[in-house]
Amino acid sequence: MTPFLAYEDKGDAHSPALPLVLVHGHPFDRTMWNPQIEAFATGRRVIAPDLRGYGASPVVPGITLLSDFAQDIEALLDELKVEHFVLAGLSMGGQIAMDCYGRFPGRVRGLVLADTFPDPETAGGRRARNETADRLLAEGMRGYADEVLEKMVAPYADPAVKAHVHRMMTSTPPEGAAAALRGRAERPDYRGLLTRVTVPALVVVGADDAYTPVPYARAMHAALPDSVLHVVEGAAHMPNLERPAEFNEVLGAFLARADAS
Repeated sequence: MTPFLAYEDKGDAHSPALPLVLVHGHPFDRTMWNPQIEAFATGRRVIAPDLRGYGASPVVPGITLLSDFAQDIEALLDELKVEHFVLAGLSMGGQIAMDCYGRFPGRVRGLVLADTFPDPETAGGRRARNETADRLLAEGMRGYADEVLEKMVAPYADPAVKAHVHRMMTSTPPEGAAAALRGRAERPDYRGLLTRVTVPALVVVGADDAYTPVPYARAMHAALPDSVLHVVEGAAHMPNLERPAEFNEVLGAFLARADAS
């Protein structure tokens, strides 16, 4: 059974511009997209769900596959009667966006992949994700959040941004985060799917991203038939929060292109 997702639904549902659907990463919630919701809900509809296990959405313990997240998003968009849209995801959200494109490519009119990568999990990565899931269930989120904060955003990031990111991480239910980590440990290979994407794509990455470094973004850009690559200087894994003005400028230009096509 698909859980009912909490979500933001802002802007003009009757605008001729394509709706923008924003998929957050781990272990965050829909508020990571606040700068984009504020910027783009003036001229189009913007929808940003809390994924299951995160934010205000229901927690489903166990294992949550990327395909489960994609099915939830499809069900939400069906409920909201949103047929065509631009789909954007960051980190895990980018992998969910790839899974969504594989499930319902005819509905996606533009694809934004930020600070993410399409490769399947390695044996070592599978072990590490399951070990981290065990740790979160045993210890909670705070120690993990303290450790990874300055990889999620750069050490030099604005203190208010750091505080927002840390708050999202520490407020995430450990059961939801652990279920997602176990699901990502089983993720499929999306590299072939990228070569079959028929809509415009935008690949964005922070120049100082240690989780998904710039070469990963360049490889996705090379695989996608019709894509633009933008590297955000002065940002790590969350350029949409660290450098929102630049991120929004690049995203706005891409949305205008998607609208026109």
